[in-house]
Amino acid sequence: MNDVLKQRILRRLESMTDERGYQVLDYVEFLESKYAQRAVPDNLFAKVTETVEDVMRAGKLPVKAISGTMGIMDSAGKMMKGVVAAAQAVVDEAVQATQTKPAVPPADPTGERPAG
Repeated sequence: MNDVLKQRILRRLESMTDERGYQVLDYVEFLESKYAQRAVPDNLFAKVTETVEDVMRAGKLPVKAISGTMGIMDSAGKMMKGVVAAAQAVVDEAVQATQTKPAVPPADPTGERPAG
């Protein structure tokens, strides 16, 4: 899908209520099942989030409950990304620290040991 079309659809979606948004999602999933291969989330947390949302929708829970839960899970996902980034920074610094060699004093060209 081209960027102009994506932006046009996003503008329309932003003005919709959550209930209408779920109707649009149902229609998009219908189209995917009929014409295309479904896009699969690429990380575990996204898969869990989508599964929770699908189960809540199948259970006919109110839209406010579903959107509230998804908001919480979105916040948790953002927090997890921050934790992962911080952990990666720690690992990167540890690797960099182990790769830095300590300064070794130059050897005495005469071969004599310093008195001491």
